[in-house]
Amino acid sequence: MQINFGDIPGQYNLFLDYLYEFDNVKNFYKNDFRNKDGYLKVFKSISETTREFRGDIPKIISSQYEGFSPSEKTLSNINSLKDKNTLAVVTGQQLGILGGPLYTFYKIITSIKLSEHLKERYDAYNFVPVFWLEGDDHDFEEVRSIGLINESNTLTNIFYDDELPDEETRNSVGYMVIKDTINSFFDNLDKNLRDSEFKPDFLKNLKEIYSSGKSFKQAFKELIFRFFDKYGLIIFDPQDVIIKNLLKPVFKREINDFRQHTEKLVKVSATLEELYHAQVKVRPVNLFYSTDEGRFLIEPVENEFRLRRKRKKFTQDEIINAIDMHPENFSPNVLLRPICQDYLLPTAFYIGGPSEVSYFAQITPLYDFYNLNSPFIYPRASATIFEKNLENILEKYNLSLEDIFSNADE
Repeated sequence: MQINFGDIPGQYNLFLDYLYEFDNVKNFYKNDFRNKDGYLKVFKSISETTREFRGDIPKIISSQYEGFSPSEKTLSNINSLKDKNTLAVVTGQQLGILGGPLYTFYKIITSIKLSEHLKERYDAYNFVPVFWLEGDDHDFEEVRSIGLINESNTLTNIFYDDELPDEETRNSVGYMVIKDTINSFFDNLDKNLRDSEFKPDFLKNLKEIYSSGKSFKQAFKELIFRFFDKYGLIIFDPQDVIIKNLLKPVFKREINDFRQHTEKLVKVSATLEELYHAQVKVRPVNLFYSTDEGRFLIEPVENEFRLRRKRKKFTQDEIINAIDMHPENFSPNVLLRPICQDYLLPTAFYIGGPSEVSYFAQITPLYDFYNLNSPFIYPRASATIFEKNLENILEKYNLSLEDIFSNADE
């Protein structure tokens, strides 16, 4: 059963036009994912882009799999990234506990299925699915809970508590270590999760993965690995110190030349606000700096820089020197992250949801500024899983999926 996104309340108009009326939004995007006649031109351009570290990427990714035993298919996909004809079908997500929202898995499945489809259709190229572990993000509230329907048919949120005050500034989620409070999280999950023949093994496996002492990133990677390694999914960790070293040129240029792109980003975002909405607020500098106190946005102040909400100032030379000495302390914001991704990887497609499709409309000036090819932005699969009893109710009362979104008195 299929349903049009336009029949679902609350959808972004920008996203709807991207799906169904692309001519209305074509000025905001480099490529139209529906225009298959344009695929080969983009594939050729990306494959011919010089990447001095192309041969190093497979070695770096392989080293990130220490402690794992990847499948032959995954190993082959990793190794193929050294070849010019290999293109990446990338997706990613913040490190939500137990995998986060179900659409995390839909993104991965879309990436895998699209890679397989493209291999069959364009045999001159190889396509590999890649999952970008978004461990740099520091929004703990966004990753600490899951939602489910309990035995009483009530939507319930189960929260993990890291025992820190809500107002305390936190560092990147990827480095957070799971505490013993995870046991309370699982106790609450057990109480609210419906009984079934699958429940005991399901909880047992999750407890093995999300155990005290592991980092959020380690647990998330293990979960994704268990589900999708056999399909050849490459799990990529951008927090790797070696990767951050490769990103030094991007970080330095963002500090040295941010004024050259900020005006264009603001202009595009203002136009989007007039016609649709701007998904992300534009900042002058698209970089964060991490200290022992947390992760802070870098802000220009006259001829210097400072960390947001901090008094200490840095000269431009001091920031550049910090990038040289400790690039692992720097991380991109939501607008610069795709630039880092496509600087490192030969990305032909990025799989995203409505919010990602929306913010990609803002960042075309950044792709021009960094002289990078923009990938096709491919909407992730979207689904609602209906159990048989719910399907029977719809049939009994002759209800459509659209009716579910209607008000009771309509």
